[in-house]
Amino acid sequence: MGGKNFNLQWKTDAFAWLLLLPSLVFLFLFTFYPIAKTIRLSFYQADLASPVPVFTGLDNYAHLMKDDIFWQVMSNNLWFALGTVPTSMALALLMAVFANKAIRGKGFVRTAFFYPTMIPMIAIANVWLFIYTPQYGLLSRVTQWIGQGDINWLGTPELVMYAMIVMMIWKEAGYFMIFYLAGLQNISRDLYESAEVDGVGRWTVFRKITFPLLMPTTLFVAIVALTNAFKLVDHLLIMTKGGPNNASNLLLYYIYETAFSFWDQGMASTLTVVMIAVLLLVAALQFFGLDKKIHYH
Repeated sequence: MGGKNFNLQWKTDAFAWLLLLPSLVFLFLFTFYPIAKTIRLSFYQADLASPVPVFTGLDNYAHLMKDDIFWQVMSNNLWFALGTVPTSMALALLMAVFANKAIRGKGFVRTAFFYPTMIPMIAIANVWLFIYTPQYGLLSRVTQWIGQGDINWLGTPELVMYAMIVMMIWKEAGYFMIFYLAGLQNISRDLYESAEVDGVGRWTVFRKITFPLLMPTTLFVAIVALTNAFKLVDHLLIMTKGGPNNASNLLLYYIYETAFSFWDQGMASTLTVVMIAVLLLVAALQFFGLDKKIHYH
């Protein structure tokens, strides 16, 4: 009897692994193997002066710690994440609560909120480039009309990051709204009906019922939003190319420049390892920090 159960369990496990095998193969080929190659290359000098990579140990990392542009880019990315992640999440939650109500034109409202997500990043960059263009751009026309003069949003180091943050919030809030909307629709209506019978106010209902039960969604959205803050750099190619004076340069774009403009594959690999480490660290802090406050339902 024991042997029969063992054979049945072995067949079940083998069948499960066979189903997972294609995904595991792709995960290894396109995730783990490139990461391993990148980590290995980060210990080599591999640029135009070195046709054959030369092992240099930790020299790339030591050089990176002394690179002023690297620290400026890291500071830019930090402020970009702080500006986009909390605001886009809060706006997405407000949009989801509004779109979840039984109002006329609910489908149209949801589509309008989600629509910016469907537009490719390059197209959005061109649209916002027109909005921010001095003299004849839409925003410049508005500032001139209210008597504030012409402002070069993309050409002023002190303003360009704010311009990028506003554009990214507009782009991402609708995407995060979908997750919050799904979370809201999974909350039992009985809880709201009980609160209504007890005469509990709307703000208290949101604070004591809705938001705590949305914490699993919030954790997921927070990790996705933070990852996007480091990986969404397509707009820089169209709008600023990291300028002026690296004021809008972000880590992934700096990696792209190092690898394909300066052809320094070793340093680009080092930058990539740093980015992966930062994302893993912050995601781990988010996960373990928020996990204690999550109500799984």
